[in-house]
Amino acid sequence: MGPPFHITMLFILSLLSLLSDPVFLTPIQNDAVFHYINDQQNEYIQRLKNWVAIESDSSDPSKRDQVNQMMEITKDYILNIGGEVEMAKIGEQEYSPGVKLPLPPVILAQIGNDKDKPTVCFYGHMDVQPAKKDDGWKTEPYTLQETNGNLFGRGTSDDKGQVLALLHAVESVKKFGLPVNVKLVIEGMEEVGSQGLEKLVEDKKDTFFSDVDYIVVTDTPWLSTKPGITYGARGNCYFMLEVEGAKRDLHSGGFGGTVYEAMSDLIYLLGQLVDVKGKILIPGVYDDVVPLTEQEKELYKNLEFSLDDMQADTGVKQLLHDTKAKILMHRWRYPSLSIHGIEGAFSGSGTKTVIPAKVIAKFSIRQVPNMNPSLIEKQVTDYLENKFSERNSPNKMKVSMVIGAQPWIADMNGPLYVAARNAVTKVFNTDADMIRAGGTIPIAKRFEEILGKPVMLLGIGGSDDAPHGQNEKISKYNYIEGTKLYASFLQEIPLV
Repeated sequence: MGPPFHITMLFILSLLSLLSDPVFLTPIQNDAVFHYINDQQNEYIQRLKNWVAIESDSSDPSKRDQVNQMMEITKDYILNIGGEVEMAKIGEQEYSPGVKLPLPPVILAQIGNDKDKPTVCFYGHMDVQPAKKDDGWKTEPYTLQETNGNLFGRGTSDDKGQVLALLHAVESVKKFGLPVNVKLVIEGMEEVGSQGLEKLVEDKKDTFFSDVDYIVVTDTPWLSTKPGITYGARGNCYFMLEVEGAKRDLHSGGFGGTVYEAMSDLIYLLGQLVDVKGKILIPGVYDDVVPLTEQEKELYKNLEFSLDDMQADTGVKQLLHDTKAKILMHRWRYPSLSIHGIEGAFSGSGTKTVIPAKVIAKFSIRQVPNMNPSLIEKQVTDYLENKFSERNSPNKMKVSMVIGAQPWIADMNGPLYVAARNAVTKVFNTDADMIRAGGTIPIAKRFEEILGKPVMLLGIGGSDDAPHGQNEKISKYNYIEGTKLYASFLQEIPLV
């Protein structure tokens, strides 16, 4: 004999109530969200096409109105899916003495305000790098074109496509019950340094950001075709090395062999920075690098990465290291020094026989966790001054560090990363590659420092998307399946 009817009904009603709570999304609801996303693919691609068509190049003052237009369109879409939006003003930008332009407003948006739910804040940007067909594009950069499963156009990967995938995911999950509160920080000046953003975050620390539990940056690529979650990035110490000799440029016919040439001094100094295998020669640079552990070493074994593909993509004949692990370690977890260019030297076509009076070399050191930019500045300056003194040249030398962005690394076993790994498994039926960025992502470090909250980089860009180059694209697969990844991630956050 079974339980009384009223007890059975109470149990059923309680179960239904539990299942209807969006925090406890069932696999059926999860599938329903994915089916909904599949049904909206054409709409998602059309919206990306419309957004790519807006030339929101933040580096060009003449296109500032289009950056502002892009911010308005983004705001309108967030409002359309049920969000609340503040267009936060962040001041002016001075392009040249006496010439100022208002900075594009930063979108601060919120979808959901339930104190019993966790709050996750996503960051992205709507501005893009410059692009012209004459630069070598196969298509018009601001006209989305689909070819062989790829969506070509400026901003498709960096960052309009990734932000749109997130917004589509929020909209999709919201239809079935959004289990988290979502906040959005979307700016229009990321490609030129995010001017004004850091101060805005500081100013809003105790208001807009006060209830934020997690921060996710949606502006990163995978290492390969396999989904990746980024838990660290190198910093960047950027240097100017100046050598000055004569008071004006000289003719090599009249003065060659009679003066100490600034260019010769500069080339000598640059040759003392790094050896042929990429080892930095500046004493003390490696002292604070975190030792490699056995646990970290294991991470590199299963990462999907091909040295042959890297060589084919870059066109180099030989890499500095001969194994996947060594290449990735020197790309992510060890410092590197790169020489970027020389200002003041003759670089045009022809055969101008000039002896430059003053030349400025530009080089940078990508530093890793535990390395201090202030200490690096001192090490570099002391080393170059010693080397210049040994050369015994009467010319003047000056070293200055113009950027000192710190490295960032997170606890990849924290709840935020567990939720992301679970989402990757459910969408792609594989484990996520846990990766670092070889470049620098200052906003991740600043979010962490100012707000004291866990930060993660969960992007959906492909490793070959060329986000700052010609023929930028995002694959249709990454765009649609990435939408599902964000949707699944939103559902996983309350469960960890």
